[in-house]
Amino acid sequence: MNFGAKRMSDTLKIAFLASETSVAQRAQRHLSAEHGDVSPEEADVIVALGGDGFMLQTLHGTQHLDTPVYGMNCGTVGFLMNEYHEPGLLDRLASAEEEVIHPLKMRAIHEDGTVFEALAINEVSLLRAGPQAAKLRISVDGKVRLEELVCDGALVSTPAGSTAYNYSAHGPILPIGSDVLALTAMSPFRPRRWRGALLPTAAKIRIDVLNPKKRPVMADADSRTAGKVISVEIESSADIHHRILFDPGHGLEERLLREQFV
Repeated sequence: MNFGAKRMSDTLKIAFLASETSVAQRAQRHLSAEHGDVSPEEADVIVALGGDGFMLQTLHGTQHLDTPVYGMNCGTVGFLMNEYHEPGLLDRLASAEEEVIHPLKMRAIHEDGTVFEALAINEVSLLRAGPQAAKLRISVDGKVRLEELVCDGALVSTPAGSTAYNYSAHGPILPIGSDVLALTAMSPFRPRRWRGALLPTAAKIRIDVLNPKKRPVMADADSRTAGKVISVEIESSADIHHRILFDPGHGLEERLLREQFV
């Protein structure tokens, strides 16, 4: 989309979506009054008003559209968002830089054999659902790589999500352009020195829950929970992409670098 050309002819169609907070709702009213507001299906660009959680919700909700999303931070966390300023929005959209990210696909199996599938832009995580530590077996591309990981949980993160839950669990920050995923353990007890692994984007990861009755584990894809599971399969969805717009010099690549030199 050539936003500069659209700006010159004043025909840029914008869909403003806002979280439920009063700040975001007020911002939506102000911006809609100034620039008009169309449905996401009609829009040239979607402007998401909220925090990172709402940005993820917007990306999931509009993944069937090939429409870029420009976020403005009206929440508490805004790694995926631009700063909120009402003046000059059209100029900011015209000069915005685009990042393309691919989500993870989670296929979780419940004890009764039912399957739960979901996409994750940030990470797929497994967490113990009882008082005892989880015991997990990790396989990559059909080969068992770790027979038993005793931990509070584990997660697989995309580069875009590497500064979120993954970073809090002491996982590595991944450059956006890297073709790798981060596999990170949460509070690993055994092996004590195992800090995770970097895996190629094309890898197919399977995590089996050992003794799920005694040591139950629940799985989540971003904020979408699968409940208690006995195994989870994770792989990157190269056929699905999300287009995110950032102000020049404030894209994901720059933010990832800043996080490492605070």
